[in-house]
Amino acid sequence: MEFRVLGPIEARSGDTRVPLSGSKVYTVLAALLLARGRVVSDQRLTSLLWGWDPPATAGAQIYTYMSRLRKRLGDEIEIVRRPPGYVLATRDSWIDLLEFERLEQEGRAALAEGRYREAAALLDRALALWQGPALSNATHHLRETELPQLEEARTLALEGRIEADLALGRHEEVLAELTGLVAGFPVREQLRAQLMTALYRCGRQADALHVYHDARKVLADQLGVDPGAALDATYQAVLNGSIGLESPPLIALRDRFQAPSAPAMLPPDVEDFTGRSAELPVLRAVLEPHDPPGWQPRRCLVTGMAGVGKTALVVHAAHLSAGHHPDGQLYVELREPDGTPRDPCAALVRLLRALGEPRIDAPGVHDDLEELTRLYRARTAGRRLLVVLDDAVGDLQVRPLLPSTSTASVLITCRTHLTQVPGAQTVRLGPLDAEESRTLLASAAGRERLSAEPDASAALLAHCAGLPLALRITGTRLAARPHWSPARLAPRLADPRTRLDELRFGDLSVRQAFGRSLSSLSRAGRAALRGLTGFPDGSCTAQQMAFVLETSEAEAERGLEELVDGSLLTIKGLDQQGRPIYGCHALVRLFAHELSRPCLLPAQRRQDTGILRH
Repeated sequence: MEFRVLGPIEARSGDTRVPLSGSKVYTVLAALLLARGRVVSDQRLTSLLWGWDPPATAGAQIYTYMSRLRKRLGDEIEIVRRPPGYVLATRDSWIDLLEFERLEQEGRAALAEGRYREAAALLDRALALWQGPALSNATHHLRETELPQLEEARTLALEGRIEADLALGRHEEVLAELTGLVAGFPVREQLRAQLMTALYRCGRQADALHVYHDARKVLADQLGVDPGAALDATYQAVLNGSIGLESPPLIALRDRFQAPSAPAMLPPDVEDFTGRSAELPVLRAVLEPHDPPGWQPRRCLVTGMAGVGKTALVVHAAHLSAGHHPDGQLYVELREPDGTPRDPCAALVRLLRALGEPRIDAPGVHDDLEELTRLYRARTAGRRLLVVLDDAVGDLQVRPLLPSTSTASVLITCRTHLTQVPGAQTVRLGPLDAEESRTLLASAAGRERLSAEPDASAALLAHCAGLPLALRITGTRLAARPHWSPARLAPRLADPRTRLDELRFGDLSVRQAFGRSLSSLSRAGRAALRGLTGFPDGSCTAQQMAFVLETSEAEAERGLEELVDGSLLTIKGLDQQGRPIYGCHALVRLFAHELSRPCLLPAQRRQDTGILRH
């Protein structure tokens, strides 16, 4: 079986085109192919098919589309229902995007190593796979999400092939092509530098200088920036007649492939990392090389409530897989210390500094998101990097930070679900089970101390309720005070009114971790959080919450769903009428009690919960 997405989406069995009909069926097929063997959730399929206005029968329609695809594709291809969505097993099928990425990577590597004839041939074969605009018969929702990175990959391959042609002395052959490309991509500096090089070698120095001055005007008018280093270097080379076969753009390309040092930004690994025996292999499988290479995007979202150990798991997995990413590891926190979102411009500046980007300090660049994104994608193109985006807030913040290449791995931690990370697999973390909780507490406090006082140790574990942050704090407090026994600390945690006071040590605080979640909550969300105190076990339906808050059921449901989105609540099941039953972690309920009675809290505790700021 053959699949094509670099043009109209289609499937072929031998020489016969598989008959499919309707943009939505093609969209479902493309979404499954672009997921590269990962589960595509119902939510993502819905957004790719209908955007923000799905029909009430969306689930049933998706089921129908899957049935049609199974029938048309036959037994050679398997589409499996795997909650929360579907996965496509292509087996030994040929996929044009896979082949393009393989040829493009080999071609750019040959170019960087000076094997120009081989590079030109490989990149030409890669570009020949494009049969027009990619995904042209899919919905515009899918094209808006996936097309930009596909077009960027094609343009990079095109620039690389032209650079190889210039290095082989084929300036006359590419001159007409470059003239048209510059007209179509007027702010693409690499293409302008190549056009200047070709013009100069054809004896048209004045025309080459005109291309540069036109670029200055276009960049200033459209982007408010000056030409970059490669274009300036080409201009100087035209002036002094120093353009050789290795032009300034080719030298810049080699610099990207042969960086002087690989960034190593990961935080220290957790040496006594404990638990997550089910989740850790999933992350490692995402990060390790795939066969065939370059096809499956190595991206994973790790979600869960504050303090559940998302960062610890991701950092540990990243360290274990660092050897598969020889071009380095990038790491950036996406929240400020007070819990507010970090500006993506500030995050990009940090990442570009680590990547050695020389243009980062040019006037006006720090606040230009479009230019920073362009520099970042150029710097990461074709590189085998590991990127960790910690504590993301939303899609708009994350999107500029995603490398536009399948050779980079991306791990994202977030408390809410993201919908616009193409091909990403989602791992949701919950509290640790009893055995994992005991192991984590023992790793910090000492197994002998816990075994000596089993009843007190059991009480400590119960008060921490499986939350890794609470367990880490409790174990660290015992380790810091060798003269304390578990029996001394257990009564201090037993009082629910002061338990969050006790779950604090140094810079670690359960209350502060929960408090940072408040910055993104609306009034309805905060009201629902405070309303949890009206239920002894922290479980309720929207109808019950509406009664406690004296508001409408719809308003109460909006607040509860917002808490679910922020991982402060979970859906435990359905009542007899089919309505969701919402539940919260025991420590979240204590936090909610404090929010409902702020006047009883000292100023420091009110600041830790975020009440003074909000």
